[in-house]
Amino acid sequence: MRPSPGDLLTVDGRASVQFAGDRALTFRVVSVSDQPTYHGWIWLTGYVLDHCGLATAKREVYVQLAGLRPALPPTPHPRRTAPRAVRAG
Repeated sequence: MRPSPGDLLTVDGRASVQFAGDRALTFRVVSVSDQPTYHGWIWLTGYVLDHCGLATAKREVYVQLAGLRPALPPTPHPRRTAPRAVRAG
C-alpha cells in the first residue's frame, strides 16, 4: 500500500518498532516524500489523531510500507449543547 495525502493510517509495530504497543498512532497523511530510502521504507508527514479524530501533533515518520494499514475513522463524540431554559407558565 502506497499512501496518499488524506489517507488515514494505523502506524504500529508492523510499520516500525518505534511504534509498537501503546506507541501506535492513528495518522492522517499530509505528504509523501519522494526522498530515496531503503527498499520498502518511506517518509510520511502528517498529523497524529486522538480518539476523537482531532490532530494532536504534526509528525514526520519513517515506516515500512508493508506494515501500514488503513485506520478506522474515529467516532466523533456528539456535541454537547447547553440545556434549554423551560418557561413556566
